[in-house]
Amino acid sequence: MGLLLAFFFVSIFFSFLCSILEAVLLSITPAYVGIQEQKGGHLAKDLVRFKDDIDRPLAAILTLNTIAHTVGAIGVGSQAAVLFDGANIELFGVSLISWEAIIAGLMTLAILIFSEIIPKTIGANNWETLTPFSISALKVMLFALAPLVWVSQYITRHLSRDKSKPVLSRTDFIAMTRLGTESGALEEKEQTIIHNLLRFSRVLVKNVMTPRIVVIAASDTMTIREFHELNADLPFSRIPIYHEQNDNVTGYILKDELLLKLVEDQGDRTLNEIRRDIIVVHKTLPIPELLDNFISRKEHLALVVDEFGAMEGIVTMEDIIETLLGLEIVDESDSEEDMQALAKKNWERRAKRLGIITPEEDKPPFKPGPGEDHDI
Repeated sequence: MGLLLAFFFVSIFFSFLCSILEAVLLSITPAYVGIQEQKGGHLAKDLVRFKDDIDRPLAAILTLNTIAHTVGAIGVGSQAAVLFDGANIELFGVSLISWEAIIAGLMTLAILIFSEIIPKTIGANNWETLTPFSISALKVMLFALAPLVWVSQYITRHLSRDKSKPVLSRTDFIAMTRLGTESGALEEKEQTIIHNLLRFSRVLVKNVMTPRIVVIAASDTMTIREFHELNADLPFSRIPIYHEQNDNVTGYILKDELLLKLVEDQGDRTLNEIRRDIIVVHKTLPIPELLDNFISRKEHLALVVDEFGAMEGIVTMEDIIETLLGLEIVDESDSEEDMQALAKKNWERRAKRLGIITPEEDKPPFKPGPGEDHDI
């Protein structure tokens, strides 16, 4: 009986240990590894090595677990045969079941509960506390089972997926942010920002620009004083200007510079004399490239043109920021007309908030670029 119990408890112990190690190893997050790397030390190096080549420690765990189950089952079964010698449980002289079958059933139940359910629950719930112990135990196991681990790795290496492919897709990250919001780990606004950021690379200039029909610029032949008298309460700091025709935008002016010229008694100069060059971009340019262009050239406003060079609208730095921080990103499958309608609606919403137009007006009187006092 003593040998039977020895086989039983040794098998359960090693299987229990393997299950905890497996649960802890698979629960360690990249963020935890990154934090340990910043702290430095041997634990961080071992964590990085194990997570980068997770097949090695998993092979050691599964090898030892299989040995424990197999040896335990054989040992317990052989000792049960010696002890009971085929004896059965009888009731009223009728043979019901053998003692060996009962012991086999108890062994199976014990393995399920004490070497699978309990240890994996403990490991998954306390992985951060158990990580140092688990890493040390895995190093010993890898040394002791090196030949078997090598054989296992050789087999799995030819069956595993291409490691160059990312494990998580953008859709997975979006789903995780949604779950994070539902669980309370993320605020709703944080989810919106992350969601928009993940789709940022697929958004084009035409999806966020203000269309030509709501862009009204000033003529470059107008004097500084004339423009100021007509737009004394202008709340924006960048105003597109055109030459002869509204569509022929040649640049933009800064309101601060215009006011400075008035103070310097240069109000008779034309807007063209204080004109600044404007960035010209194609309507199919991805938003990330436009953002890089804005930053590198220290600009906030760009003219959007089509394939023939005709004006399509304007796009501002604020349009990009609003795309990231709040405005819903519409799928690229939507039509261009829908995008323009959305841009006009968004402009009208902001214009009403600033008091530029009233709810009864159908069209805005002008649409300058983003301002330092207020941006559109």
